[in-house]
Amino acid sequence: MGPVRGWPEAQRDWLEGLRPLQLLGSPCKMNENKPACVLCRKNDDCPNQYGEKKTNEKWNLTVHYYCLLMSSGIWQRGKEEEGVYGFLIEDIRKEVNRASKLKCCVCKKNGASIGCVAPRCKRSYHFPCGLQRECIFQFTGNFASFCWHHRPVQIIASNNYGDSLPCTICLEFVEPIPTYNVLRSPCCKNAWFHRECLQVQAINAGMFFFRCTICNNSDVFQKEMLRMGIHIPEKDASWELEENAYQELLQHYEHCDVRRCRCKEGRDYNAPDSKWEIKRCQCCGSSGTHLACSSLRSWEQNWECLECRTIIYNSGDFQKAKKHTLVSANNVGITDCLLEESSPKLPRQSPGSQRKDVLRQGNKYRKDISTILTELAFQIKKKPRRICINKDDIWNSALEGFRNQKFNPVYTIEVTYINENDHFGRDYPGSKQEFLSLLMLHLENSPLFEGSLSKNLSLNSQALKENLYFEAGKMVAISLVHGGPSLGFFSKTLFNCLAYGPENTQPILEDVLDFEVAQIIIRINTATNMSDLNSIINEYCNYFELIGCLRIVTSLSDKYVLVKDILFYQVIKRVQAPFESFKQGLKTLGVLEKIQTYPEVFCDIFCHKPENLSAKILSDLFTVHTLSDVQALNFWNSYLKAVEDGKSTTTMEDILNFATGCNSIPPAGFKPTPSIECLHMDFPVGNKCSNCLTLPITTTYKEFQENMDFAIGNTLRLEKEKSSHYIGP
Repeated sequence: MGPVRGWPEAQRDWLEGLRPLQLLGSPCKMNENKPACVLCRKNDDCPNQYGEKKTNEKWNLTVHYYCLLMSSGIWQRGKEEEGVYGFLIEDIRKEVNRASKLKCCVCKKNGASIGCVAPRCKRSYHFPCGLQRECIFQFTGNFASFCWHHRPVQIIASNNYGDSLPCTICLEFVEPIPTYNVLRSPCCKNAWFHRECLQVQAINAGMFFFRCTICNNSDVFQKEMLRMGIHIPEKDASWELEENAYQELLQHYEHCDVRRCRCKEGRDYNAPDSKWEIKRCQCCGSSGTHLACSSLRSWEQNWECLECRTIIYNSGDFQKAKKHTLVSANNVGITDCLLEESSPKLPRQSPGSQRKDVLRQGNKYRKDISTILTELAFQIKKKPRRICINKDDIWNSALEGFRNQKFNPVYTIEVTYINENDHFGRDYPGSKQEFLSLLMLHLENSPLFEGSLSKNLSLNSQALKENLYFEAGKMVAISLVHGGPSLGFFSKTLFNCLAYGPENTQPILEDVLDFEVAQIIIRINTATNMSDLNSIINEYCNYFELIGCLRIVTSLSDKYVLVKDILFYQVIKRVQAPFESFKQGLKTLGVLEKIQTYPEVFCDIFCHKPENLSAKILSDLFTVHTLSDVQALNFWNSYLKAVEDGKSTTTMEDILNFATGCNSIPPAGFKPTPSIECLHMDFPVGNKCSNCLTLPITTTYKEFQENMDFAIGNTLRLEKEKSSHYIGP
């Protein structure tokens, strides 16, 4: 390694004169000609143990990735492409200078850049020396390291295993006793692993595929493995990075399999947005039909192939659709085709009975909403797409981002907040879930909807002209799949139109926002004789004729039919164009199809506000980092109880918003899981990007509560004042 210009002479001699330390039993090969890491002074290339070794040619500086991450006095202040892994060169110089004055308690040589985080522990060491002495390095949070004396351990209540058990990765036998080199799964009591096996698997699988080998749990399993010092890189699995991996899965089945295909172009002909578009079986996806060949009125209508329908019918959970009598011999062809391929979810019955069948089958297929959204999220690729958002103008900046040609809803959303008043053009990383919560709040209060609590679509000609109803539907779909909040402001009528179709939905008086129309409906409903009813019809004759509801009444009971016609026009038919546009947007990422398959499940998050948060819900929601201050955690639990009892100006929703940017728990859950840590500071800090709440360590509970109330209350108040001047499109 050549001389490092501009560095103090003592540090230059230390870098060039000292030879790298060889780890005992290390499988890494050493090469004296390779440059050494400036922090640990080893020239090994061993990514599994030390992370990737990278050299900055400009400054002739080489460093191991893990040595950088774990060094106690350095932080990643630059972007990923700056310096070395985002660590600035001047910061690395300062850290080397600091470490040169510290002696490693293992090898007794200077340059120990890593210190144990346990209070009053003075041990410092190089990263390789720490591995040699079985220290634990946590690659999460503040990247804490623990010496061999203070490292976290797995506590097992009792050991009922008499014999050795196999490592569930390499299948070699291990003693079922938790040690540094042997770890137990937190979710499966009989699953044991070698530490080395776990680390290799974590590096190959990455954060998105690293999970328990027995039960496939990822959240609990990863949390425990991070605590015990397993590095889980945030990257795609190695098998996902292969060129054209799983390319065959991207191919859609396009072949008409019905007995009588009526397409003159052949069974493989597929013309989107026409009657010759191929619809795949909603159960198996490996059979198809032209819409016309099965008399499907639209692509949205569900269809099952003959094999899947046979399985469903034979299960005994469904009542078979009754076959209709053939009208004449001339209709044999069409009718036979209908009987062969019509969907059991949409039997050819009256709209009322059809809706009951859909509801009945919805109960059969009922799933948890988080499971459904997780299934939809499988199509999200790990390739991030940045959206620049101005918090002062959420709607327009989101609209611009979603309409960008490079934006694709199947890519991971990465939010960056910008401020037009910032003359330096700086941007700040933002929380995706906070952005989606703010966007849905603006949408709820926008002119696209009308009503107070339960809203219907409005008729806004300018929004229709600008295609904003379509964009609103797309935003709702993207928000749900990418971890956004429950909506909770749809009327039952609007939701039923989406789930079952307008023809199967009957509006109610509460859906009518126009006061004059509501008064007309009330007067008709309360008419007690034919004279009063005819008088009302004559008075509003022009209105009834305009909306197409003018009819001759022959009995008093005809008033109910008239009221239904008025309601249907005012609430549904009048906004037919906005509804169709909104519905098309809601097809994004397959959300509308899931709504129509599981209507009862989606009704909860579309039409009902989330339940009020309690102290127990918040306490269970936040996980506690290791070595947190016990007294501060006791204060935290007492504070939650005080807030729940109304003894604080803060609410549960305020606390969650302060830490995560969300007022409620999203249907798909939080990613990452909200966490708590305790630090010696005066006031709490909420990191919405990582969903981390930092609690202050105080001497008294009174001081703790006052500091929490002050910080949370003032922070949220300032945020509301900043964004209150702009609402919706």
